[in-house]
Amino acid sequence: MAKPERVNHIPCSARHEHRDATAGAPIDYLPALFLLAAIGFLPLGPESGALNSLAIVFISIVLEAIPFMLIGSLVGGLIEAFVSRERMVTLLPQKGWLTVCLAAGAGIVFPVCECAVVPVVRRLIGKGLPFSAAIAYLLGGPIVNPIVAASTALAYTFDWRIVVLRLGLGYIIAVVIGLIMGRLFAGTGALKDNGAALENDTSSCAHHHHPLGHTHGTSERWDDKVGAAFTHAKDDFLAVGHYLVIGAFIAALAQTYIDRSSFLSLTSTPALSVVLMMALAILLNLCSEADAFIAASFRGLMPIPAQMAFLLTGPMFDLKLLLMYQSVFKRRAIVVLATLILAGVLAVSIFLKIINGVFQ
Repeated sequence: MAKPERVNHIPCSARHEHRDATAGAPIDYLPALFLLAAIGFLPLGPESGALNSLAIVFISIVLEAIPFMLIGSLVGGLIEAFVSRERMVTLLPQKGWLTVCLAAGAGIVFPVCECAVVPVVRRLIGKGLPFSAAIAYLLGGPIVNPIVAASTALAYTFDWRIVVLRLGLGYIIAVVIGLIMGRLFAGTGALKDNGAALENDTSSCAHHHHPLGHTHGTSERWDDKVGAAFTHAKDDFLAVGHYLVIGAFIAALAQTYIDRSSFLSLTSTPALSVVLMMALAILLNLCSEADAFIAASFRGLMPIPAQMAFLLTGPMFDLKLLLMYQSVFKRRAIVVLATLILAGVLAVSIFLKIINGVFQ
């Protein structure tokens, strides 16, 4: 009798990847803390002008961002259901710096947000994609893609300098870090279990659709794949939607209740404003297709380099990504990767501050 096929259910995004492993983690309490904070504003009453301003800013940010989150979730679901990882690997050369450069820009063809890219990269490594190229796609894919470009353009009222800066700097950071990680961690030395289990891994979401077109046979119906794509998109959207709400609320608070003069000390110290926005990006866990609307809401409060630090940090490293990285990489690799990301974003942001006259 043939042995039954073994299926290891590896979650397809942040909410599946660590739902059990991180149950009770501090990040799980963010929505509850946000709700308590929001309730605290109720005593202000409906006649409060500040509360009305807060509501207007909050709703405008959410309504602007939601369409791009929907589009991004749908595109991610379609890629998960219809595009095989084998196909993605065959489109890239198998070694050399050119592979890293192409992988960092692969999001233009295979756009995914950071919420879904980690399990995708996990499987790509198992299919033979070089580690350096996998890191480049891990960091570049959530930034260098058309959906993020469109959302950033709309958020910044079609200021294409911001769009070019974000995608260009994100691409450069992804390439440089990919090359460095490839040098520091030869072979599968950075991977848990030395990558032995990756090849035999069969990814599956909680609802049992097959990510990136990976199925147990060739007879799966087209409409089943469409259904799986929409199910995946729904899970993605609902799982990260509350982070958008929290981020929009914090941005609205800053605009409504914080005196702009309070930010003068920050803008006069370039590193301080940059570090503050980087920390905010790490804590908010926003989706890369919506974070531009939060960053743009800080115009007039924070300088362009600080806003750019926010736009670059979140898609590469935040709390949810830290949890997800632990399923793929060894602790030392995560520490090195996080250090390189934060140092790279800080460096390019300080450089932008030095040449800030270009953006005035």
